[in-house]
Order: sequence, then C-alpha cells, then structure tokens
Amino acid sequence: MTSNGESTGQRRLSERPLLTDHPAARRVAVALWVLGGLLFLALAIPTTADWVQAVDDWVYTLAVNLENGFVAGVAEVMDFIGSTWIVTPVMVLTAAFLLWKRRWEALTYWVLAMVGSQLLIGPVKALYARPRPPMPLVETTGYSFPSGHAVAGAAVAVALVIVLVPAGPKRRNLEILAAAFAILMALSRVYLRAHWLSDTLSGAALGAGVAIGAAALVHFVDQRRSSE
Repeated sequence: MTSNGESTGQRRLSERPLLTDHPAARRVAVALWVLGGLLFLALAIPTTADWVQAVDDWVYTLAVNLENGFVAGVAEVMDFIGSTWIVTPVMVLTAAFLLWKRRWEALTYWVLAMVGSQLLIGPVKALYARPRPPMPLVETTGYSFPSGHAVAGAAVAVALVIVLVPAGPKRRNLEILAAAFAILMALSRVYLRAHWLSDTLSGAALGAGVAIGAAALVHFVDQRRSSE
C-alpha cells in the first residue's frame, strides 16, 4: 500500500511536466507577443499602416512574379492542412488522448492554448476589417488580418510538441521543426495571395505566443499548488 505522498509523486511523474524552465518560456512568449503587438499597432496607425502595406505590396508582387505550378501545389496542400477539416479533428483527438491518459495538466494546457488562440482570430479580424489581397489562388472568406491559418498552424504545431514530447534535447529539435512548419504555413498563405505578409507574421507570432505562454502559465500554477 502506497502513501498519499508516494501516490502524488507518481502522479506528478506520470504527468511529464510541460516545462522545465517556465521563466524562459515566458520570455519567449513575451517576445512573440511584442512582435505581433508591434504589427497590430503599426496597422492601427494610418502612417505606419502605409509603410506596412508598402512592404506587403512588394512581397505580393514578388509572389505573383515567382508563381510556379509545383510550389503552388505545395502551398495548396498547406492550405488544406491548415483548414478546419484537419485542425478541428487534431484538436479534438489530442484532447481525447490526453483525457484517456489522464494527463490533467497537459489537457488543461491544450484546451487553454487551443481555445485561447481560436477565440482571438474572429474579433481581431472584425476590428481591423482588412481586405484580402486581390486574385487569390485559393478560395478565401472573411477579412485578412490576422491569418487564421498562421495562428492555428503555429499554435497547434507548438502545443503538440509540448504535450506529446517530454522536455529535453528531443523536444528542442522538434520545437525547431514546429517553428519551421509555422513559417512554412505563413509563407504558403502569402504565396497563394490569401493573405498579406503582415497578416501571416502577426498570426504566427500570436499563435506561438499563446501556445508557449499558456504552457508557462499552467506549469507555474501547478508548481505553486505542488509547493503548498
């Protein structure tokens, strides 16, 4: 028969803590929020919005001039991967897996990160009401800023690594791959003329920032409860 202390210790071990250094994670999250926040602010001020749009126009023209059938096909695959047809089942199945494994800290984090990132998209789009680029290569709906694909791609990719891989060198390598995926998703939206560059940069920063920040928050709260 095990004591309560031993049972608690076993539970903590089975939980596989989300983070080993939540202060560092908080700094990364803050840096991402600052990056996204600067773009949000720049687009809210007419003068700086013109500067941002000038860069966006230049990148848009570059994407048009570099149009290629193979690259467009890869970008369209990324478009499907980032759609609700894929993202929603991934969110639900991951939550079900964590529930089945009784990984309560990870489940709390997953729900917080997914709901938090998704709830931010609609209100911000409505607030900015930014038109999309002309002549998109895929069907688009709604406003342009920020990119929902970029938000979801970054949030899901980063959060999956955090909940499925224990902290350590292997996770760091996979976090790099998650970041590369988020960047690829963002660039694919620009290439398909579905979004401006600033839409995707702010979206990726927002999604990754929410994912990392939520992990730091949940881990911090769990540590505080453990020490009481």
